[in-house]
Amino acid sequence: MTAASEPLLTRTDHGLYCAQGDFFVDPWRAVDQAVITHAHADHLAWGCRRYLASRECLPIARRRLQPGAEVGHLEYGQTIDIGGVKISLHPAGHIRGSAQVRLERSGQVWVVSGDYKIEPDPTCTPFEPVRCHVFISECTFGLPIYRWPEPIQVFQEILAWWQSNQQAGRASLLLGYSLGKAQRLLAGLAATSGSAEGANLPGPIYIHGAIEPLNDAYREGGFVLPHTRRVAEAEKGTDWSRALILAPPSAHGTPWTRRLGAHSTAQASGWMRIRGTRRRRAIDRGFVLSDHVDWPGLLSAIDATAAETVLLTHGYTAAVVRWLQEQGRDAHALATRYQGEHDDAEELIPALDVQPKPDNQLHGDSASPAGKVT
Repeated sequence: MTAASEPLLTRTDHGLYCAQGDFFVDPWRAVDQAVITHAHADHLAWGCRRYLASRECLPIARRRLQPGAEVGHLEYGQTIDIGGVKISLHPAGHIRGSAQVRLERSGQVWVVSGDYKIEPDPTCTPFEPVRCHVFISECTFGLPIYRWPEPIQVFQEILAWWQSNQQAGRASLLLGYSLGKAQRLLAGLAATSGSAEGANLPGPIYIHGAIEPLNDAYREGGFVLPHTRRVAEAEKGTDWSRALILAPPSAHGTPWTRRLGAHSTAQASGWMRIRGTRRRRAIDRGFVLSDHVDWPGLLSAIDATAAETVLLTHGYTAAVVRWLQEQGRDAHALATRYQGEHDDAEELIPALDVQPKPDNQLHGDSASPAGKVT
């Protein structure tokens, strides 16, 4: 195998490793040098000696890493050379600071997508397709049933639910992931009501303590979010029936919610696209809003890369691999430890008769791109 045909990334016990540059991309464990796509915990390993992330990711990453961690940064599109490997970061549109990692050496280009979406989102830089030979893509929602409604429609539905609860004299508890989803909800609701600062919202917004530090990181990065208060700071006798309370899903059903009195609970998630998910999670309403790409977006994003080889990670890898192979594409599943959103829709797999195929180990001819990106 010539130097030009050696794979740029191999899978190891610590994650995806670039031997030529001696660094990892989104390692699963602590390593000396980590290039990270974004600051969600399954992509940002704690304890690495050095990190490289996008500049927009810095305020968030520093809050989630060990004190004194060495974190370098790149502007989107800026290129550096590590061990003869050119590295650049490009917007992924997943959450604030999320990036795709582009690697180039000896005429071959690989791109690791991390998590991404192609929908417009005011809380992060929009996704940009990057042409490459090998594209390593997530497929958390890689089934045809996952198709997202327009975000403004979802925010209008949430506002209507909130106002309906006010009329019924009950609080509105909305569940969403602390990093990315919570800030998107806040910004989207404020914008839909007609004021980025939230002046036209129907009532006050209170926040679980796990979310507010991340809101602060967004604000420090220059992003405008509506005014929020921690639930713990609310005065005794607060009328929660006027309020929207934003909390992570882990708060659902805990003693923390008792202080709210009578309340309706909803969750914003891509899994709400599946009938029965709301019932299993014992919530009153489900709103379909995901920070991951849906089925048509996934296919269009893959096409836009013009990649000769596509490697699929976490999610419904077998379904996407089979689809791409039937279209004549060189596609393989790649087992990683990336978690994405929790999977509550396994019942769909037997219905689609999807059979798993062996994981691509990123060794040998199956992962060796040919030609040159133009």
